[in-house]
Formats: sequence, C-alpha cells, structure tokens
Amino acid sequence: MEIFLAPMVTLNEKIPGDQMKPMLPTLYDELPTEDGWYYEVKYDGFRGILSVLSPQHIRLQSRNDKELLPLFPEIEQQVLSLLEENNISLPFILDGEIVILRSPHSSEFSELQVRGRMRNEQRIKEASERRPAAFLAFDLLQWGDTVVSGLNYQKRKEKLKELFTRMKCPLEPAPWQSEVLQMVPAFKDHRHLFEVVQAEEGEGIVAKKNQSKWEEGKRSTNWIKYKNWKTCRCFITSFDENNNYFFIAVYDRDNIVSIGSFHFGLSPEEKRILKESIRKNSSSKKHSQYFIEPSITVELKYLHMYEGQLREPHFNQFLFNTSPDTCTMGQFQLDEASLPPGVDITHPDKDLYRDVSFTKLDYIRYLRKMSVVILPLIKERPLTCIRYPHGVFGESFYQKNTSDYAPSFVTTSNVDGIDYILCNNLQTLLWLGNQLALELHVPFQKYKEGTVSEIVFDLDPPDRKQFSLAVKAAKVLKGLFDQLNLHSFVKTSGNKGLQVYIPIPAGYSWDDTSRFTEFIARYLVSNFPDDFTIERLKKNRKGRLYVDYIQHGEGKTIIAPYSLRGNDDGLVATPLFWHEVNDTLHPERFTPEVVLRRFQQWGCPFRHFESVKGRQPFDKVMKFLKEEG
Repeated sequence: MEIFLAPMVTLNEKIPGDQMKPMLPTLYDELPTEDGWYYEVKYDGFRGILSVLSPQHIRLQSRNDKELLPLFPEIEQQVLSLLEENNISLPFILDGEIVILRSPHSSEFSELQVRGRMRNEQRIKEASERRPAAFLAFDLLQWGDTVVSGLNYQKRKEKLKELFTRMKCPLEPAPWQSEVLQMVPAFKDHRHLFEVVQAEEGEGIVAKKNQSKWEEGKRSTNWIKYKNWKTCRCFITSFDENNNYFFIAVYDRDNIVSIGSFHFGLSPEEKRILKESIRKNSSSKKHSQYFIEPSITVELKYLHMYEGQLREPHFNQFLFNTSPDTCTMGQFQLDEASLPPGVDITHPDKDLYRDVSFTKLDYIRYLRKMSVVILPLIKERPLTCIRYPHGVFGESFYQKNTSDYAPSFVTTSNVDGIDYILCNNLQTLLWLGNQLALELHVPFQKYKEGTVSEIVFDLDPPDRKQFSLAVKAAKVLKGLFDQLNLHSFVKTSGNKGLQVYIPIPAGYSWDDTSRFTEFIARYLVSNFPDDFTIERLKKNRKGRLYVDYIQHGEGKTIIAPYSLRGNDDGLVATPLFWHEVNDTLHPERFTPEVVLRRFQQWGCPFRHFESVKGRQPFDKVMKFLKEEG
C-alpha cells in the first residue's frame, strides 16, 4: 500500500476532520434556467462530510457533527479498500449524501431511517451486507495539499471526477454498483433531468451556480433546491393552537382516515383567516385542539407517504369549489401515483382477482412503484402480453401485435412481420396496465441483438403441493453453477415453479446455449431420475418435476420478472435471494403487496444481473462442451 500524505493545509485553518458545517441550498418554487447554472439530482438521505486523513483517521460527520461511520461500516470498509488498491494523495474531504439507492435517481429514505436507528453492532453488520448504503459525493473540499473549496463549482467538479476516476469509483450513482462510494454528476439540461427524476419518483434536483465557491455553514442562493412534489386534495379535521398545525384526512368509504398535518405554506393572512374559521365553526375542543366537521378542502404538496403520513407537507391552495366528499382514499392513491402526461386510467375500482382484493388502481400503483426495476429488465425486448380485460373472471387473450390505437409514446419492433411492443418507458408500462395486460412475457434476447442475453431453466413441478421439487432442483443448479464460477439468479414463476437465470456475455448463439441447457437438464435427470424429467408429455412424467430446457430457444418467451400472473390469487413472478430458496419457501407468499414491501426493504435481487455478464467464464464452459461433443 502506497499512500501520499500531504501537509495539513485545511479549510479555514482547521485540522481535517474537525467539525464542519455543510453549505446548504435554498428552497425555491422555480429553477434558475439562465446560463451559468448546473443541475444535480437531489437524493433523500443523510447529509455527510467524509474526511479521509489516513487509514487510521476516517470521519463521517452529520450536519450536527455526529459520527456516522459506526452506523455505516460499509463506507469505511470501502474507503480502506480503495486506499489499499490505489495511490491516493491524502487527505481528501468529500461533501455528499448517505443513501440507500432505489434507482439511479431516487433513494429509500424510510429504510435509511431504519439503519440510522440501529444500535446493535451485529444488526448493523447484517444490514450493511444485505443492502449496503452508499455515499454519493457531490463536492470535493480538499485533496492533498489543495483546498478545493475555494475553487468555483465547475473546477471542483472536475477535481472530484479526477479523484473518483483514480479510485476507480462509479461516476454516476446506481444501485447495481458494487462500490458504495459513488459520484453525483452535473448536467446542463435541467428539463430532461427533472423528467427522469419524476419518472423514478426522486426527491428533486439542485441547481448550482458555476462560479460559486463552497461556503461552510451558509445557506446560499448559489445552490437552489427544487422538489419533486406530489399533490393531494384533503379536508381539515382540526387545528392545534399550541403548535399551529392543521390536521388533515380523506374518506375511505364512510371512515375518516388521517393522512397527517401541515404547518408550512400558508401566508400570514391565510393562516389567520383559517384559524378564525375553525375556531368559529368547531364542533368540539379538547385541550388546545379545535375539531371541525369536514368542510374546508385544501390542496397540499408533499414528497411521499411515510408510515401513513405525508412527508414534508406544504399548503398549496384552498379548493373552495371542491366538496370534501370527493377527497377519497382512492383519489388520493391515484394522485399519489403521479402518472405521467398522456396516461389515463379507466375504471380504477374494477376488481381483478377472485381470491384477493386487488383492483385496477392497485395494479397501476404496483407498476408505478416497481417501474424502476421492471423497465430495465424488459427494455428493448419484444413483448407478448396476456390481457384480462374483465380481470381473471372473464376471457383472456394473447397479444403480440401492437394495437392500432396505441399512443405515440409506444415504440415497436417488427419481428417476422409482427409489430411487437417495446416497453421502454413508464408511459408504455402504465398504458399496458390500463389495458389490463397482467402477464408480460419476454424473449431471451433484446431487439436487434443477434445473440442470446441469458439462459433460463424453467423448473415446473406437477403442482404447488410438490413445490419442494423446484426448490431441490434450483439448489442443485446453484451448486453446479457455483462450481463453474457462473453467477446465477432465481425467481418464482408466479405460479408453481422456479426459474433459474444465468446472464451470459454477448456473442453466443442459440446452438451454443441449447447445447448447454440440454447438458444441464440431462445431468439433473441422470443424477435424480426419481425427481426430475425432461419428458414433455404430462402423462408420462409420473409426478416428477419437468426441466423445461426446450423452452429456452429462439422465438420462445418467459414470464418477466415482477410480472403478475393470471391465477386466482394474483401472484407475482418474484426475484429471490438465493438464501431464501429453502424448505420454508412457498410461492403463495409473493403477492403484489409483499413484493412492494420486499423491494422497499431489500432492493432487487436481480440488481447485479447486467453487471456480472461480462465476468461470466462461459467461454470455458462452452469449450468443454464442444470438446466433449
């Protein structure tokens, strides 16, 4: 290890690692758009200043000078690894945000709060390994003997990029990166950046003046934060004169359901009139709180829901012509989905399944929340849909050809005379949801790619009662692929089986992959003849699991990860972590609600799917198979 220690020339003559107050942005309702401004994604996390003085002296300070490294040991481990592997001049001091990434442009603040409350060292270690937090650096304050904070924004950004390039750290954030130190880049096109942030339900963007310096402890108009607000309509239920908070709710059928309280956004005159009206018309008073029957309707803006309450709610306007009766939970949930322009939802209350309560609106909200992982996994793949226009109660049909009435944002691909839909954007995904395309099936290669993208083994037991056969087969495959040094991934089929994936590098033909799949399938059957079969006729399988290797071929498709299925219980084809594949695993567990919660807590088990492709030693496997004939 070779580390260069520079003289301690530091910010305001402080010793590096002493308490530093971060520069803060000012909240505006409009972005500056004139020349001389750059734009960054604003992530929802914990602000932190990372000071690396030596391998023995690393600090991660919060805004209130609390030491955060004990809560996020993965960040310290990453720094130590970088110092070991690279020649980096020290000290360096980074300004950034600690986050748990949800997508490249959004983060899971609620899960970060869970991490922030942990105190048990073993629990912290387990959490850091299961879903590592990331430190997203957006500014460089010092590097070696250079106090970078005195340079203008653009030069600081150039220095930051130079440092991260030297450390071989990602220059853009992404949850699939193995490195937890990642850089936040700057953009000139604020419109496109904000569209991406909206699509991924990120917190917002920050505009930074090109000529601005980093000013310690100052809230500056050289940095402007612009939030990605959601809006909702609700009615006021009470007012607490002790803290000046107004409490709000919506109707859920005949019940009044609280969604939080607000304080900010009212002008002094609006606040005075509102207080006076509530006092005058209150139905009761308890201590300092005046209660009122639903009569005053307001529109609020907020970031998102957290534990049933609005986060950062601000008053937006009074809705004098809107009846409180229209402030329903259904309308709130539709507004909360923040649908993009051009996407309309019809019959949101339509029930879709027999055995579970799940409406069309529930499906749209599921697709909206999961879009950040669904879209990367199906992008550029010609889509075959199974549509259920009346839910699973009525007839269903396959659709390959794009409808004549498809909107202009739907892109298509012509394959063998069929105009397939390419689900490449959020609008298309939600439009398909409104068409009640419950099942999304994709091929094993992308459009215009002449080679196979991945290999999939479909493990199909006779019924759910024999799901344990799928678990056994998957575990055998996992052990075999581990011996071959091949990364593998697993998901439920959403019905009664499991599907095991192997991402492969570009360049392999269908003949290559069919040789491999047949070899593996025959290996399974020869070693476990009482459990597995490659017999295509069901009547000849005799209660054994069918290893469907023939399904992996040109023109064939498989259910997409996170797609719903058209069975009565509304299950999801769910990516799993390998440690979950055991005797306690049951496919009935994976409903849309459970999958949403899993993704929020643990992220996507397929997040490294694309990044491992280039590292797979598939050439060695194919060489062996060809030599063996």
